[in-house]
Amino acid sequence: MFDTVLVANRGEIALRVIRTLRRLGVRSVAVFSDADADAPHVREADVAVRLGPADRSDNSAAETYLRTDQILAAARRTGAQAVHPGYGFLAENPGFARACADAGLVFIGPPPGAVELMGDKINAKEAVRAAGVPVVPGSQATAPTDEELVAAADEIGYPVLLKPSAGGGGKGMRLVRDPADLPTEIGAARRVARTAFGDDTLLLERWVDRPRHIEVQVLADAHGTTVHLGERECSLQRRHQKLIEEAPSVLLNAETRAAMGAAAVRAAESCGYTGAGTVEFIVPGIDPDAPAAASEGVRDFFFMEMNTRLQVEHPVTELAVAVGPEAARLDLVEWQLRVAAGEPLTFTQSDISFLGHAIEARICAEDPERDFLPTGGRILTLDEPRGEGIRVDSGVAPGTVVTSAYDPMLAKVIAYGPDRPTALRRLRAALADTRILGVTTNTGFLRRLLAHPDVVAGRLDTGLVEQTAQQQPALLVAPHSPSNAAASNAAPSPAPATAGATDSATPVDGTEAPTTEPPSPAHLLYYAAALARHLELTPAAEPGGWTDPFSSPSGWRLGGTPAWTTHRLRTPGQDPVSVRIRPITAGNVTEGTDNSPEPTREVELRLDAGPVHRARATLAADRLHLTVDGLRTAFALATDAAPGHAAGPVTWLGIEGDAWPMHAYDPVVESAAGAAAHHGALTAPMPGTVTVVKTTAGEAVRKGQPLLVLEAMKMEHVIAAPHDGVVAELRTTAGATVAMEDLLVVVTPAAEAAEPAEVRS
Repeated sequence: MFDTVLVANRGEIALRVIRTLRRLGVRSVAVFSDADADAPHVREADVAVRLGPADRSDNSAAETYLRTDQILAAARRTGAQAVHPGYGFLAENPGFARACADAGLVFIGPPPGAVELMGDKINAKEAVRAAGVPVVPGSQATAPTDEELVAAADEIGYPVLLKPSAGGGGKGMRLVRDPADLPTEIGAARRVARTAFGDDTLLLERWVDRPRHIEVQVLADAHGTTVHLGERECSLQRRHQKLIEEAPSVLLNAETRAAMGAAAVRAAESCGYTGAGTVEFIVPGIDPDAPAAASEGVRDFFFMEMNTRLQVEHPVTELAVAVGPEAARLDLVEWQLRVAAGEPLTFTQSDISFLGHAIEARICAEDPERDFLPTGGRILTLDEPRGEGIRVDSGVAPGTVVTSAYDPMLAKVIAYGPDRPTALRRLRAALADTRILGVTTNTGFLRRLLAHPDVVAGRLDTGLVEQTAQQQPALLVAPHSPSNAAASNAAPSPAPATAGATDSATPVDGTEAPTTEPPSPAHLLYYAAALARHLELTPAAEPGGWTDPFSSPSGWRLGGTPAWTTHRLRTPGQDPVSVRIRPITAGNVTEGTDNSPEPTREVELRLDAGPVHRARATLAADRLHLTVDGLRTAFALATDAAPGHAAGPVTWLGIEGDAWPMHAYDPVVESAAGAAAHHGALTAPMPGTVTVVKTTAGEAVRKGQPLLVLEAMKMEHVIAAPHDGVVAELRTTAGATVAMEDLLVVVTPAAEAAEPAEVRS
C-alpha cells in the first residue's frame, strides 16, 4: 500500500477519497484553487497545495484542477507516490494518466490505453462489438463530418441522439427528432464538445424510445480477475444529467442481470481494464407491469459507453452489494487503491450478491422553479440528515461560496433499506431533514419526485422527469413556494411607506374578527418571514427588565386598538406583498415602568387584502416555530447580512428540503431601479460564462434571434432578442464571467429605433 496519495480533485469526491485514505493510514494530499482555499476537502487532508497562476488569482478549472504540470509538481513536492483523479476534471484524460507514469507516479485508475480507447466512444463501440457486446445502431466513421452525420441519421431513422465522442456526463448531448433541426444541433453539440473536452468529434446513435439507463459496476485487478458488482438504475435524469440512482434495478430479472453483467465484464476485458469502472447500457422501454417483464428470458440491452473511473453514484453499490457468507460491504475507493498497489481481488463472481436496496439523490445548486437554472451564493446554514440507513457524501460546509466555476453538485444523500419501499421512505425523510439556506437547491424537488406514483412503482425511463414536469408543474413547485400565494391573494394593498413602519392609515378595520379559513402553506411562508423580521425589531430588555415602550413594534396608541406594523416582502420572480402584524392586546405596554415585551405573545396577521389570522412565533437557535390558528410549523431560519443587498439583510426560510430568500421591499428603491431599466434589457438568468457573442452594437435583430450563449455548470443557455429591434448596448464579451441579473445587452424595439429625433424650435 502507498504511504502518500495526492487527490487531484475537489468537493465531495475529494473528501470521499481522503476519508478512505485516513481509514487505511495513508497520508493524503489535497489540491485547491483560491476559491477552495478553505473548502472542506482542504481542511480534511493532511497537507494541501495551491493550484493556479503565481502572480494572480484565477479559479477557472483550466488554470487549476486541469493543470497537469501543477498537479505533478504538487505530488513531487509532497512526496506522493500515487494520484487519485476522483471523477471529472482529469479522471478520464489518457494524457494525464501517461504523465503520471512518466513522472514515476501511480495513476489510481485503468491503464492509459484503456482510458483512451473507452474515452473515444466511436472506437469503444467497435471494440466491445468485437467482444460480442450488443451496441446501439449509429454512425460508424471515426470522425464523421456534418454531412456524414446527416447521412447516418437518414439511414438509421429519426429520432437520433448526438453525443461528443470524447465526452461524458451528458454534456453536449442533443436529441433530434426533426431532420430540419439536425444541422443546427450538430453545430451546438460541436461547440460544447470543443469547449468542454477539447475535441468536437461527434457520434450519432438511434434514439431508443422510453429508454432506461442501467449501468454495471466492474472491478478488475492486474492478475487476470474481472468481476461485476451488479447494476445501478440511473433512469431518472434531466437533460441527460442523473438525479436519482438505485441498486438493484427493479426492471431486471435474473437472466438479464447475469447477461448484462457478463457483457460488462467482456467490455472491460476487451481494453485490458484494471480498477473500478462502469459499463453503461440502454434498455428499451419495458412495462414492468407486463406479465413477462420480471420473469421470462433475457431482455434487449445495448452498450452506450464505459466510464473509466469511479462514478458519482458508487455509494449505492457499496451499500446494496454483499460479498461472501459474512455479507461484507465493499469500499470501492479502497479497492481502487489496492488494485493500483498491485494487490489481487480476494473474492470471485460467485461471492457477490445483492442484499437490500439503496437509493441516492444528488443535491445540486439549481432552481427547479426557474427551469433548473444554476444558482449560487454563500451557504448560511447546512444541516445534513442522520438516521438509520442514511449516508451523506458532501463537499460543502457553512460559509462555502457556491459559484458557477465548478460542478453544481453539492452533496449526495443515500438511503439503504432491506427493501425498496423502505429505502424510498428513508430517503424522502432524509431529504426533508436536509436544510441548506443561502443557496437555492433541488432538494425539495427530489423529495417530491421520489413520491411520484411512477417512481414508487418502478415505472422509470430517462424522459419521465421532463415529461412529468411538463404535465404536472406542481412537481417543480413546493407547497410553500411564494408562487402559490399569488393566486389566492386579493389585489395588492397600497405601499407608500417603508418596510417595517407602523401604518396607522391602513384600510383594515381594527375590529375585524380573525377568519376560520386556514392559511395556505405559501401564506405561512410569508407570515414566518414577516414575524422573523418583527421579532428582530423587538429590543432586548435592559437590566432590570424594563424596555422603552416606544422602541417596541407593538402598534400601541392612546385610546385605540393597536395599529398594524407593515412588512413589505419580495421574493425573486414574484410581486411584492405586504404582511401586517399587530398584537391582539396592547395591555403589556400600558405600564411605562414595567413592560417586558413578550416575543411569544399572540398577534394578528394579514397578507395583502386577505383574511386575518391569529399567530404566535418563537425563535429557538436557527428555527422559527410558527403557530397559526392552532397549526404549528417549524422553519429553518438564517439571515444574509452581507453588503450588497439594496433593501437590507435577506431572510432565508427553509422547510421540507426547500428554501427561499425573502427580501425587504422598498417601493422607492424599486421604482427608481425600474425606471432606469430599459424594457429591452436582457440580464443573465444565471451566474456563468459568456461563451459566444453573436451580435454587435448597432445591429438590427429579429425577435428570437440568438444574441449570446451563456454557460454554467454543464448548462448552455441562449440569450435571444425579445423583439425586433436594434442592439443599443452590448455590455459583455466572449469569455466574460457574469453574475445573475447582470445586464448583458439592450435591444431597442424597432418602432422606437425608427422614431426620428425631436426637433426643437
